[in-house]
Amino acid sequence: MKWNPHSWRKLPIVQVPEYSDTSAVKKVEKQLANLPPLVFAGEVIDLRERLADVALGKAFLLQGGDCAESFDDFSADQIRDTFRLFLQMAVVLTFGASMPVIKVGRIAGQFAKPRSSPTEVIDGVELPSYRGDMVNGNGFTAPERAPDPERLLQGYYQSSSTLNLLRAFATGGLADLEQVHGWTLDFLKGQTQNRYESLAERISDCLNFMRACRISSATTRTLRETEFFTSHEALLLNYEEALTRQDTLTREGGHFCTSAHMLWIGDRTRQLDGAHVEYMRGISNPIGMKCGPSLKRDDLLRLIERLNPDNIPGKLTLISRMGADAVEKSLPPLLKAVKEAGYHVVWCCDPMHGNTVKASSGYKTRRVNDVLAEVAGFFAAHDATGTYPGGIHFEMTGTDVTECVGGDVRAVSEENLALRYHTFCDPRLNANQSLELAFLIADLLQKRRGNGKAFAKAS
Repeated sequence: MKWNPHSWRKLPIVQVPEYSDTSAVKKVEKQLANLPPLVFAGEVIDLRERLADVALGKAFLLQGGDCAESFDDFSADQIRDTFRLFLQMAVVLTFGASMPVIKVGRIAGQFAKPRSSPTEVIDGVELPSYRGDMVNGNGFTAPERAPDPERLLQGYYQSSSTLNLLRAFATGGLADLEQVHGWTLDFLKGQTQNRYESLAERISDCLNFMRACRISSATTRTLRETEFFTSHEALLLNYEEALTRQDTLTREGGHFCTSAHMLWIGDRTRQLDGAHVEYMRGISNPIGMKCGPSLKRDDLLRLIERLNPDNIPGKLTLISRMGADAVEKSLPPLLKAVKEAGYHVVWCCDPMHGNTVKASSGYKTRRVNDVLAEVAGFFAAHDATGTYPGGIHFEMTGTDVTECVGGDVRAVSEENLALRYHTFCDPRLNANQSLELAFLIADLLQKRRGNGKAFAKAS
């Protein structure tokens, strides 16, 4: 079937809402199609080129953000805190990897979520499941849970505001390298744990040396500015189609989804003959695909061929989400198959979704130790197959929430989950826990270099 931005409509589709008023949906889709793009083809191509470096073992991908963004919990401070945390993690990882870190946020569009069941039952009342603010409301009432197409427009406008602020932060001084490292030193102050101090001190020494050589943020633009890209799960294809534009400004001339720089397909929507794969195969954006334990070797190879038939490095990121107990058993056969087939992909680890448990208090949570264990297992799997562990993809927030259990610095106990459990969907790492993850990965990257292991190509 020849691809076009609406060819997905001819194929089976899952994980989308059922709207009661189709004429209202079409009206909103037409409005979205006439609105300006949120990102531009040149920016998207830049990200694809950066991810090509990751696929070739020359860079590392840091991708993260909210499980699902909220219309109500939206503020400049929250965006700033998340961006600031990204910068802190990137500095630690850059030092550990001794290579560029590509920063991609789950932000400015991550408003929709797949659900395990289309409905939810509470006290004998059955209503549609909450699918994210771009679809319906979280309140357990019939009006709130009714899918509303006007929410697509609200998602667009909030994404636009978020992107404006992110662009200002990236070039307006907030990304000053010395300032960012100062925040990380503040994180370590007064803590009895010292496992992170050695690496932090070495970063300080490097900055002091550069300063002595008159290289600082005051004299060097690249030390006070940064690149930052956006991404989300491409779940609502009518929204993505409406924001798909054919490029007329670059030589490439392809179709770009302008809702984000990068989109990904979830573990529940990667059917080879399904609508989501059909849409994603035709856009020029870099795309991701979640790879859970149910994914078979042959199915993975067929999906890679469908999504990236020209084998373009940087086009396709495979996001492993196996679970801490399964990663070292389930991932190596997939790594080996892709390597033997000669495909150029980025391998990235999602250590969150395979490690969700229910606490004794009833809260859905994740144990930080499980998250860290899956990351370590991800690296071990790549070491065993001679491939490159290219990145991390996780759910986090720059605020001090209590949603995941554990951590070395200001640990969260099960008893404390209720204090600041703010998520409407899945539990997120807070700022302290996220920084701990960055230090762990930096240590793994340093050990890899110290052991003399070359950063093997993903192919």
